[in-house]
Amino acid sequence: MREIVLDTETTGLDPSSGHRVVEIGAVEISNLIPTGRHFHCYLNPERDMPEEAFRVHGLSYEFLAQHRAFKEIAAEFLDFIEDVPLVIHNAEFDTRFLNAEFALMKLPPLSGARIVDTLAMARRRHPGGPNSLDALCQRYAIDLSRRDKHGALVDANLLAEVYAELCGGRQAALSLPTIHAVRVGAFDDLLRHRSQPLAPRLSAEEVSAHLAFVTTIKSPIWDRYLASDEDAPAPVCG
Repeated sequence: MREIVLDTETTGLDPSSGHRVVEIGAVEISNLIPTGRHFHCYLNPERDMPEEAFRVHGLSYEFLAQHRAFKEIAAEFLDFIEDVPLVIHNAEFDTRFLNAEFALMKLPPLSGARIVDTLAMARRRHPGGPNSLDALCQRYAIDLSRRDKHGALVDANLLAEVYAELCGGRQAALSLPTIHAVRVGAFDDLLRHRSQPLAPRLSAEEVSAHLAFVTTIKSPIWDRYLASDEDAPAPVCG
């Protein structure tokens, strides 16, 4: 199944106060595995960059002023995400900002039905524990060395790994035929090539006692299978 793992960076915490999206990172996954396709852009917020936000992501107004505004990339972004599920950590924050940008363009908002909130998933799986993206990466031994500041594309890639773990980890990507092949094929040599047979662990007295017990069972079910084997035709070898 195709899904998009998404993250944004902004000028602040509240779009109703005039704060804007300044970076979008979106990573395509299929059956929890990244496909290599992604969407990434920096955005001119058409306003100043507060110091508090700059300390979080390191994106200055001078840098962002060289890039396109949201309205200039909206069509490309919508083409990339199509109508597939969007996987977002603390989804209420990002969707509120994206929907505010869409509202400025008089475009419909993102449907809440398509949003997968990994923060809600993590809280159900790890109640009471720290469930920030950093904390989840540490919990699942996901390498954080690539991340010195918040960045939308970096965080989307990290979140894709976290999401796979929340959904059951790498095992979720295995198909039944693969599992069957491993179980059937991996140990054949061990089964066929034991250098010496195991020594019997039953004494003669125990074997005799067991045979005596079996004779006391009336119409044991295995007699049916033994009889059917005797009636079956012998295999023909060419």
